[in-house]
Amino acid sequence: MKNFKELKIWQKGFKIAVNSFKIVSVFPSQEKFGLGIQITKAGVSIPSNIAEGSSRTSTKDYNRFIEISLGSCFELETQLLIAKEANYGDQSLIEETLRELTEEEKMITAFAKSLKL
Repeated sequence: MKNFKELKIWQKGFKIAVNSFKIVSVFPSQEKFGLGIQITKAGVSIPSNIAEGSSRTSTKDYNRFIEISLGSCFELETQLLIAKEANYGDQSLIEETLRELTEEEKMITAFAKSLKL
């Protein structure tokens, strides 16, 4: 079994997931159950799919979960941009998380390419 917790993409994804909960915690109450739930689900999906993929025995299966994780990054990025534009949440934490997401997207893309070699 691979130790997914040692992967830098999982570690960064975990931090992004935690940040997503912090961002939503100060949303207006009417948005905590709308956009807020979507943000936390997408955030949690990033490290979760990396972890689940690491349990797969075939590279093809593993890569599929990595691709899903990348899709969750793009989804979360879009949702955070909406929250930023609507002035929901801690704006500086949103900015920080968007920077982390950009790095994560690059790292996941490189990791996926390495699996295909």
